[in-house]
Amino acid sequence: MAQLHYVQNKILQTDLKSTMNSSKSLSFQLIHFRILVTIQVHLQLAPAWREIQQIVDCLALQAAEKSFYEVLGQKYPSSTDQLYPCFDQSIESPDGYFDGSSSVDSGNSYTITSADNLVESNWIYDQGESKSFSMQSSAIDSSGYAFLLPDSFSERQLVESHPHGNHEIIDLESSPSVSPKQTTDAAENADMNRRHTSPNGSSRRKNHQREDSDDLEEGRSNKHSVNYAGDSESLEMYDEVLLCPGGIRDSKSCALRDSSGNGASKKLQQNGDSGGSNGKPTRSKKQGNKGGEIVDFWGLLTQCAQAVSSSDQRTANELLKQIRQHCSQFGDGNQRLAHYFAEALEARLAGTRVSMHPIVSNGTSAIDILKAYKVYITACPFKRMSNFFANRTTMKLAQKAPRLHIIDFGILYGFQWPCLIQRLSERPGGAPKLRITGIELPQSGFRPTERVEETGRRLENYCKRFNVPFEYNVIAQKWETIKLEDLKIDRDELTVVNCLFRLKNIPDETVAMNNPRDTVLKLIKKINPDLFMQGVVNGTYNAPFFVTRFREALYHFSSLFDMFDVNLPLEDPERLRYEKEVVGKEAMNVVACEGLERIERPETYKQWQVRNLRAGFRQVPLDQELVQKVKKAVKSEFHKDFVVDVDGQWLLQGWKGRIIYALSCWEPA
Repeated sequence: MAQLHYVQNKILQTDLKSTMNSSKSLSFQLIHFRILVTIQVHLQLAPAWREIQQIVDCLALQAAEKSFYEVLGQKYPSSTDQLYPCFDQSIESPDGYFDGSSSVDSGNSYTITSADNLVESNWIYDQGESKSFSMQSSAIDSSGYAFLLPDSFSERQLVESHPHGNHEIIDLESSPSVSPKQTTDAAENADMNRRHTSPNGSSRRKNHQREDSDDLEEGRSNKHSVNYAGDSESLEMYDEVLLCPGGIRDSKSCALRDSSGNGASKKLQQNGDSGGSNGKPTRSKKQGNKGGEIVDFWGLLTQCAQAVSSSDQRTANELLKQIRQHCSQFGDGNQRLAHYFAEALEARLAGTRVSMHPIVSNGTSAIDILKAYKVYITACPFKRMSNFFANRTTMKLAQKAPRLHIIDFGILYGFQWPCLIQRLSERPGGAPKLRITGIELPQSGFRPTERVEETGRRLENYCKRFNVPFEYNVIAQKWETIKLEDLKIDRDELTVVNCLFRLKNIPDETVAMNNPRDTVLKLIKKINPDLFMQGVVNGTYNAPFFVTRFREALYHFSSLFDMFDVNLPLEDPERLRYEKEVVGKEAMNVVACEGLERIERPETYKQWQVRNLRAGFRQVPLDQELVQKVKKAVKSEFHKDFVVDVDGQWLLQGWKGRIIYALSCWEPA
């Protein structure tokens, strides 16, 4: 550095006037200018080079230390402080998120339990600011089990921790002249324009590798939404989707209300039948634009799966090329089905590591998911009827209870509970004290409990609005590792365990010696709840053999895309979001992953009945009044091909005769 300053001073002190009139003055000035620019660049980057050199030296020192430990026959320390002794220790984990458990006090009762599982770290230099470093951590424990994928940083943290770097991202999202909605709409319009500029969608397909990398590389999303639950627009959206309008009305409850989308679905129904109403999904064929060409997606996908299973890369790639020529995420249901399954086959063939969380990707905010969720529940009754049935059953059980404790396995965004909170506030005699224990898988990054905490803050705001005493506990860890004492059971409370459609994400006996599913059911039995409300995805695509599992998954997901086709417009951007963030990612996990990484493992409701009985539960009879309300609502407000039925003490929901969801109530025997 001293030499650079010396050269710079010498050049500045040179008398240039004597050379200005010479024939070589112009070339001399150019050389002089280039030298000065080079020196300035070196001076500005020198601090960054020094810090990079420090990191390199530190890593070299650690490598040498590790070799000495191996010679001595000792284990090299693995804690973060020992691994990075020379890094700046001023970078702290907020709110103690590196701890096994912590407590947050913000004027309300919060308890947070998280897993100490940050075991893999990468230091990345940020060129936007010479002294800014960030650490990306993979929240994958020693067993490699599934974690909550979403945001490694919240949007506010990103803006606060990078006030000067990455202006092209932050300034765009925070600029008052360009709203986030306008930015999203512009991006979606651009996608649609690219689709229409090429009849066969070739321009769109040229970028599918880049899209795959955006979807599959966790923690590297460059889109950061600035919609927060505190914004008035966001609050209005939450209220519109999650609350009961006009108080308690038996004929139109919060889950059974009219919405603008129902008219659209009825219009689609009147315009013509969707076909294939015999209970079997229609074969995925598409008539192309060239001479009436028929594309058999079902056959091509099955052949490709067989080629992938036998490691025949040449045949698999040729079949994928054929499928890619005709499939599109913007096409009809068959084309979209083929698009997502082709992506999954391609990922499996390439050995690409995909996200293991079952719901959403990094960078997807709760408000974005809520918008997609709104479109979904408007057109399809499954979630609405399930929440309605579960909440009404809980309300009847807690009619006179002074204290209610709900333990929600898989709470995620907590969309189920605002309506229940509103109803509790209108209970004769006043609302009970409500305690919710939100259980989720830990998300990756510095803050494994961040998303579940945000859910708690939203629920807390609703309880304040409706004057319901509220306490919220957070548990973010693998469910089979939860202990009874972590749940802080109070026998004087009415206790309800709720788990709707998430037990399928727990590993079964085929991947773990001690069956985690039985472990979780035994934990629920130890809780001794007054009610265990269970919802299951009735799926048969959990076979250990890949081709068999692939065929069953095609049947299941083809029903979903057919259902979307009949009830939602093709161009609806929120339909696209829901298909990409939820349905597409589930298909990706089923097809591309194996072992502990494959967390989409549904079983039929009859298989779950055997597990529950073996764990020591007995089935509670269904409330026939609620069953009739659900049937009446689905028949009057939704497409005629939606099915509601009862088998034993299971409430079944499906599409065109295929059972997709099942609900039941249990209590300890």
